[in-house]
Parts: sequence; C-alpha cells; structure tokens
Amino acid sequence: MGYGIIRVENGTMQMLRYGVINLTKVSTHELKLKKIFERITQLLIEFLPDEMALEAPFYGKNVQSMLKLGRAQGVAMAAALAREIPIVEYSPKTVKQSVTGNGNAAKEQVAYMLETLLKVKLEPEFFDATDALGVAVCHHFHENNLHSSKTGTKKGWGAFVSENPSRVK
Repeated sequence: MGYGIIRVENGTMQMLRYGVINLTKVSTHELKLKKIFERITQLLIEFLPDEMALEAPFYGKNVQSMLKLGRAQGVAMAAALAREIPIVEYSPKTVKQSVTGNGNAAKEQVAYMLETLLKVKLEPEFFDATDALGVAVCHHFHENNLHSSKTGTKKGWGAFVSENPSRVK
C-alpha cells in the first residue's frame, strides 16, 4: 500500500514524503490491516494533514483482491476519521486525467509527470507510492476547483465552516 504526502503553499506543490507500507512479512490479513492503521496514524500525527485523498476502489477480476483492498482502504479511512480529517476519493481514471491529461495513461507516464510537477526524482520500484502521490496531486488540482469562488480566489475550510455552521458538528 502506497502513500504520498504533499504540501501546497502559495499554489506551489512540494512532496514531503512518499513510500510503501511493506506488508510482505506480515502473516495474516488482520495483522496487515493493523499495520496499515498504525502506519497511517503515524503519518497523520507526523504531518497533520488538512485532508486525505484516496484512490476509489475499482472492480477487477479477482473478487478476493477487491475485498482485501476495500478493507485496507477502510482502515486508512478509519485512521483519518479518528483524527477528524476529511476524506475524498478519486477514481484511477480521474487521477491519471488530472496528472497527465490522459485518463488511460500508463504508470510510467504518471510518474514522469509527477517528477515534472513536483521537481523530484521518483524511484521506479515504488509505483504504489507514485500512485498515491498522483492521488494527492489530483486532489490539489480538484480542491482548487471545488473551493474557488466566481472571482477565482480560493476558499478554505475556514470559509466553508463560517458559511455553513449548520453542516458542521
């Protein structure tokens, strides 16, 4: 399972960390879920993100793989929800479209564009982490569109809260 953390300051994206939660040495699915929860929680404590973006599950040929992926995503979501961090999901096609301009782009194309956008060199063996960075960059691009007013100025969560007090508990 990959993760990617970016910071956006004055419209400039900076990669803070990316990596893979290695689960190969963990024996059972339950312990893998525990490790995911613990690692995601550590990252949330260390970086204090404002939001979490995830790649939405997609239907594949193997139902068991999809079930395991859904559980892993649920554990990651639970870690964020326990810290009251809002969660957004993007389809793989949306992520590829946002990063490369092509919803059918190959992983190599996504990695190349991320290197260009973030001005970093990414390791080719970390495609899961690269995918996660792609989700973060996609969210930044979409977040700017979601929170923009008609004048083009970005509105943050503070503005949302003050404009919608009845929707915040």
